[in-house]
Amino acid sequence: MIDIPEHINATERHVGVRTLSDGEASVVTVSRVFAAEVEDVWDACTNVERIPRWLMPITGDLRLGGTYQLEGNAGGTVERCDPPTSFGATWEFGGEVSWIEVRLRTEADGTRLTVEHIALVDADRWDQFGPGAVGVGWDMMLAGLNVHLSTRQAVDPAEAAAWAASDEGRAFMTGSSEAWRDASIAAGTDRDRATASAERTTAFYTGQDVSEPSSAS
Repeated sequence: MIDIPEHINATERHVGVRTLSDGEASVVTVSRVFAAEVEDVWDACTNVERIPRWLMPITGDLRLGGTYQLEGNAGGTVERCDPPTSFGATWEFGGEVSWIEVRLRTEADGTRLTVEHIALVDADRWDQFGPGAVGVGWDMMLAGLNVHLSTRQAVDPAEAAAWAASDEGRAFMTGSSEAWRDASIAAGTDRDRATASAERTTAFYTGQDVSEPSSAS
């Protein structure tokens, strides 16, 4: 279904911090170029009828001040919208509120989509799972978006669920978790700590018996 090395290598991942009024927030950034026009990528990410073709069913009012709800996942409020180049929204999941900033930019090979996920994360929880707690989820979302944009086909939910439980799906999630480990190390995290966190995140996403990472996408 997905060329795992191609996706892992095509996606850029960064880990950082940002000072908010409520404290220091962790910032997980994922970025990839898609072979599509910026208007097409914008429509795929903001059209309530098109989002389910690569992600999951969504309800709500996707305009400035409107609210949304992804089925079985996050919901929130659209706080900023500048079509077709950027929008910002809250990302409310599991009783916690974080924020996403989405930017689109035309490049020679297509359109670069960059997502920043900004969250006030408890230090102990961050040490436990690291950036992969949300990063693996975003990798899976961008992989689905790439399939949709490149094939013009809708992703079948049953097939996607079966793939996620397959050996290939687990290999994808393992590779993603390891890539986020490397991004964490590049940001200054001790290698042993980053590796231990990534192993716990991998265990969660691949179905092993560990506690669930908070704010997982």
